Amino acid sequence: MYQANLTLGVLPSHRAMLDRDTAVREKERVMAVISKIHADVVKLVDVEDVCEGGVVASDALAGAVVEKFRRAGVEALFVPFCDFGDEGSVADVARALQVPVLVWGARDQYPNSAERRGRDTQCGMFAATKVLRRAGVKYSYIFNVEPESEEFAQGFDRFIRVAWVLRDLRNLRIGKIGERPGPFRSVMTDEAGLIKRFGIQTVAISPSVVQLTMNRILEAGAEALAPEVEELKRRFDCSAVQEDSLLKLVATKKALLKLLNDGGCTVAAIECWPACMLMGMPVCAVVGELTNLGIPVSCETDINGAITMAILRGCMLGKEPCFLADLTIRHPENDNAELLWHCGPFAYGLKAPEAQAKLVGGQEQFELKQGELTLCRFDDDGENYYLFAGEAKTTTGPATTGTYVWMETENWKAWEEKLMFGPYIHHLGGIYAKHLPVLREVARYLDVKFDCVGQDGPRCL
Repeated sequence: MYQANLTLGVLPSHRAMLDRDTAVREKERVMAVISKIHADVVKLVDVEDVCEGGVVASDALAGAVVEKFRRAGVEALFVPFCDFGDEGSVADVARALQVPVLVWGARDQYPNSAERRGRDTQCGMFAATKVLRRAGVKYSYIFNVEPESEEFAQGFDRFIRVAWVLRDLRNLRIGKIGERPGPFRSVMTDEAGLIKRFGIQTVAISPSVVQLTMNRILEAGAEALAPEVEELKRRFDCSAVQEDSLLKLVATKKALLKLLNDGGCTVAAIECWPACMLMGMPVCAVVGELTNLGIPVSCETDINGAITMAILRGCMLGKEPCFLADLTIRHPENDNAELLWHCGPFAYGLKAPEAQAKLVGGQEQFELKQGELTLCRFDDDGENYYLFAGEAKTTTGPATTGTYVWMETENWKAWEEKLMFGPYIHHLGGIYAKHLPVLREVARYLDVKFDCVGQDGPRCL
């Protein structure tokens, strides 16, 4: 269901009047580096069969490059400047493809002299980025450093994550299962505005259709569901759950997977109460199981929460689950800590190794693992869109029900102030990684306000 890879077009740029052999050596040098970064999920598409030496040196070649990249399904573009480069071909290709663009060139070792001509790489990038701006192309940039440096590797990694998020949002279809719970005005959003602004669509799925699909799966008999029931029993203490409830849980998961797949949806927002009581039990554990499979599901029909989870899934390249938690209470002893909690929908893959997982009435119970966190929230105020983000770490605290983890910040009051005055609610998405720069760049491409803890804004009294 979910596309766990990215196709990256690589367009090495060369100035025709400069030495081609030198440019080709620079191209091969950087290709050797990037071919090892996320090689399991990133497919590189070069221009070896389109441009002599695999470097573009004329805007006359832009059409052939665009045609090849489109055929290959290129979803992002990397432009390494192998010398001064050719700004026209770079701008023409980037404008035609309309995908995220990364610009970079290696640091020049020497200036021009009477004996030899330098590459003038940085000089060419200053010129080319002006042309990209004029062409209306948004682009990312890594400092003028060596390709073997840690700074380059970090920047390239971040760009891949940014491009992954933007690719996912361009094609995002959200399964909207039911309506919002009656009292929850806070999860309302403008679905038509999401289509117009971002191309993000919601696909309505009635809870009654989920129930009918679940019933048909159950009619096939318990034997067909037995392997997945046993797998649940292996991972969870199921002593508090009747066997028929376990069968319903597995059948509901299968029903949702089918309906989401039929609708082309890779994320969902579900009316987990009261409508999903049609299934005869809470569906929290089903939400956790789908999220664990890489299909994030937000509770309480929180559409913006589902978008938040899609963004965080992209930050992790689909390799590790995200979660959507309630900001619940402040730590009783630690002034900078807060409880991230929900009634039982977190992905099992985020469970603390030492914690025992339990199922109680269709809801999971376990504590999440310890580690560094990035938290964010995509949201709107009815007119403008925002992306709140901050980094924190987990800490310990009193045990509680459902699924949870305690989060410690450098200054909780700064977080609380930002969240209270921003257009946000009590739902915040989280991942186990530090990806604040990725989220900042995503917000810039989307042209939404990046709202970070510590930035200027309204203040508490």
